[in-house]
Amino acid sequence: MTSSRPALLRFAPLALVLSACSDAPTSPGEPPGDDASLALETVVEGLDAPLFLTAPDGDPRLFVVEQGGRIRIVRDGQLVADAWLDLSGTVSTGGERGLLGLAFSRDFSTSGRFFVNYTNAGGDTRVVRYVAPDPSADVAAPVETTTILSVEQPFANHNGGMLAFGPDGHLYVAMGDGGGGGDPLGAGQDPTTVLGSILRITEAGEAAPGNPFIGAAGDDRIWAWGLRNPWRFAFDPPSGTLWIADVGQSDREEVNAVDATRAGVNYGWNVAEGTLCFGASTCDTSGFEPPALEYGHGEGCSITGGYVYRGSDVPGAVGRYFFADFCTGFVRSFRLDDGRATDLLEHDLGPLGQVTSFGVDADGELYVIERSGRVSRIVEASR
Repeated sequence: MTSSRPALLRFAPLALVLSACSDAPTSPGEPPGDDASLALETVVEGLDAPLFLTAPDGDPRLFVVEQGGRIRIVRDGQLVADAWLDLSGTVSTGGERGLLGLAFSRDFSTSGRFFVNYTNAGGDTRVVRYVAPDPSADVAAPVETTTILSVEQPFANHNGGMLAFGPDGHLYVAMGDGGGGGDPLGAGQDPTTVLGSILRITEAGEAAPGNPFIGAAGDDRIWAWGLRNPWRFAFDPPSGTLWIADVGQSDREEVNAVDATRAGVNYGWNVAEGTLCFGASTCDTSGFEPPALEYGHGEGCSITGGYVYRGSDVPGAVGRYFFADFCTGFVRSFRLDDGRATDLLEHDLGPLGQVTSFGVDADGELYVIERSGRVSRIVEASR
């Protein structure tokens, strides 16, 4: 596996594309408009390679995932000194491995159930259910641990890692194609493997009813497939949309947006990369879902997916989907119209480093997470 990227980026986490970029810039679609109406308000700094932020329903705290294995709490704008959960002795780190995802059960405040996604000491994916005896405490001290998903990873990259509960109450899990560059195992178009897929499972790890391969030739935990390395997906319940940002290989980064109730959507990898054929001058793309938005490697090299803003602090941003590029640091947003991106804007948020993720708190406010250790909230520029 080779890369033409600078050495400092080769060790970047997660969604970083590890194969060579095309030298010729590609810029599909209209260029984004400029927007200076938003700004970033720093919440905390000094975190160790933060990758994600979330909060249980109705909980004012922020829970920040660090790649090395710790989950930290921000309470009232202050970082709690002790980790809420420390898995640093359990996870493998470096490159795209580590503690990658966190999701809380809808009834976390009473049940204490939460789920983490990490790569273990051998580099394989584990999704583990924990039970915190006191959900309101700032230290988890779990009393029960159950592994609900185990997946062997053939390479060190493209682990996916996102976890989220859908509007239907089931747990969705993002799996990359297993890595190696170009999908050498053909996982993207092989529904008998969970690699290259979005899984939809119960809290016990079983296939959720209604999955497309139940009773068919394929893994019955799969909900969607044909993905390379989905680095962050998100549900937008008001619109009923599932958003998936998929990291490209040689030419295109893409955002997909479909009805969240559609089962068995095939996003085309590794036959297609965005709307382009991959490794061939022509290909049959019938049956593949086209992206809502794509951009070429003249603009960036590794997409970081985000959320549709549904908070109340920034009324002008309501209904816009936000995303970033890990390599160039831009933050953009757009609206969805009949399945396609419209009103694309690039936001002037000041100097930004490598954006590893976005996050949403219990009030729907949107946060930007940088690898350098900073977590910021998106606010109106005049604030």
